[in-house]
Amino acid sequence: QVQLVESGGGLVQAGGSLRLSCAASGGTFTRYTMGWFRQAPGKEREFVAAINWGAGRAYADSVKGRFTISRDNAGNTVFLQMNSLKPEDTAVYYCARGPLFGGAEATPAQYNSWGQGTQVTVSS
Repeated sequence: QVQLVESGGGLVQAGGSLRLSCAASGGTFTRYTMGWFRQAPGKEREFVAAINWGAGRAYADSVKGRFTISRDNAGNTVFLQMNSLKPEDTAVYYCARGPLFGGAEATPAQYNSWGQGTQVTVSS
């Protein structure tokens, strides 16, 4: 069973940057789609970004041009570089493992392993 541990969250002013990391252990990493999702208080969990086994990427419209997802297969780690942060980016950010040899999936139901989340707070 894969375990996912997120890190890198914190408090940042609007316009600032953060880099989230998600370390995977206990399971296969390289051939799986990896995704980032977020959930703000009182809202449903929403897709942020995904990267598949072939480095194909997908982004939510709200983060395109500001966020970049990448992966280090040797280190079993996926990253989310977040630039030009806005107060509306405030949420708990979750890392998840999706399908084997899948696309850059945006639907939470296609992910079966989730981390515990890391809080990102952007002040105005």
